[in-house]
Amino acid sequence: MIRMHSNAGVGYSVVDLGGVPHVFASAVPRNGGSLEEQVLDALSTIKDLSEEQGTLGSIVMQAVFMQDINDVAACREIIDRFYGADLPATSYIPQPPCGGKRVAIEALGVGRKRGGVQIERFGENMVVTRHAGIAWMHVADIWPQTPSPATYDRSLDGFRQMRDRLASQGVKFEQVIRTWLYLGDIVGPEGDTQRYKELNRARTDFYADIPFGVGHKPQGWDKAFYPASTGIGTGGQDVTMSCIALLSDRPDVLCVPLENPQQTAACEYAHQYGPQSPKFARAMVVATGDAATTFVSGTASITASETRHLDDLQGQTQQTWDNIEALIGEDNFRGHGLPGLGAALDDLALVRVYIKREEDYPVVRMNCETRLGEVPTIYAIGDVCRPELLVEIEGIAFSRRRG
Repeated sequence: MIRMHSNAGVGYSVVDLGGVPHVFASAVPRNGGSLEEQVLDALSTIKDLSEEQGTLGSIVMQAVFMQDINDVAACREIIDRFYGADLPATSYIPQPPCGGKRVAIEALGVGRKRGGVQIERFGENMVVTRHAGIAWMHVADIWPQTPSPATYDRSLDGFRQMRDRLASQGVKFEQVIRTWLYLGDIVGPEGDTQRYKELNRARTDFYADIPFGVGHKPQGWDKAFYPASTGIGTGGQDVTMSCIALLSDRPDVLCVPLENPQQTAACEYAHQYGPQSPKFARAMVVATGDAATTFVSGTASITASETRHLDDLQGQTQQTWDNIEALIGEDNFRGHGLPGLGAALDDLALVRVYIKREEDYPVVRMNCETRLGEVPTIYAIGDVCRPELLVEIEGIAFSRRRG
């Protein structure tokens, strides 16, 4: 189902979904130079790849990882000029790419030469793709507008801004299946608490009356239902958000939140981890007949609800992969009512690895490549939501029914 490739400066996977090629790419500038030279080099590798795979002009979502938060405005101008009318939904993330480059770019392209794919673009913040009776809403780079500096207020306003962006196209927030929450100084103090805990308090309050999964829950589902999510540290002091929402009238489209048998559900964390638990699923499966797309949330070295392998970089990296392997494995899918649709690590099409300390990059990369092989991967420096955690990993996997 997945074809993977790795060339100088770019790794990419090609996934065939209903006869339509989907390309997932991680592009790093091949050389040094100015910001413009590095951005254009990464974009050119993505363009060449898109042309080769039949998705030229069809990049629909991208994340740009930035070494310097002060480069965002200049980078945005370069990217706007490069894409013109074909601008993807683009997030600018102040997380330095590992390896010393000024930028790294992750991109998703959808082929539209066959299969009746429709793509609608609404500026740099939203792109909608439609195919086979499913609409995917890609919303990027949402910033709060409130003047309040408080993390709770800014996070709550960010969710509201994201809700309003979806509503502008007739989409309800309950249709969101995946979020990314980027928070500056994520483990830093705020008053008598922590910034990440304040973000979770805002998320809990915003989600309180939202009936996620309406129309796509498995019959008889009576458990908590929240989107997959990553909450990760960035540079600066603000919060920014992105999401993916799904809209379909097809009765065979199921959305199933996965929990890890090795971990306590995040929404059930004890009070010691914060006054409000993090409201997200460990993964979200979108199942359509004999195929499944699995959005893996940010995952770290936690079993039950406790951090494992303190001060042990390799131990934390391996435990994180063990957690993901158990999460997306066949046994766990069967336990969630999806027999035959489980995945393995080589079913991952794209991965992000967030590393707390830059000096740990070589060891983490070696461990990841040993477990993954050539899966396109972005490595970026980002603080994790607990001070003792050194690595966090997320990804997207594709699988077909076996047996």
